[in-house]
Amino acid sequence: FFRKLFIGFLVIALLVVFVTFLSTQMAYSEGDRAGVVSKLSKKGYIFKTHEGELNVGAQGQVGNMVSNLWQFTVESGNEKLSNDIEDAMTTGKRVKLHYEQRYMKFSWMGDTEYFVTKVDAAQ
Repeated sequence: FFRKLFIGFLVIALLVVFVTFLSTQMAYSEGDRAGVVSKLSKKGYIFKTHEGELNVGAQGQVGNMVSNLWQFTVESGNEKLSNDIEDAMTTGKRVKLHYEQRYMKFSWMGDTEYFVTKVDAAQ
């Protein structure tokens, strides 16, 4: 009896782990944001991610402009993408960032739920 109970708990635990892993990898929303990268920093003790801010423009009435910053994450291991974003920040060029918004994430995956997957020059 205890062996069957243990196997049942093990199967349920493995299913929970599998579903949780899938939900951290699947995007439920994706899109593009354009603007000027104003910040890119490398954060984390063990798992390093790049956290950034994109200034997507100003909103408000004339004389009452407010900066509109959008925060994003670049996953660890994607150094080429991080370097491209850092180059855009250094030069001050407008860029278009393609992102995926994930169902859920673990704390070591980054600070935001928006994961940038691609960067292009904006027109």
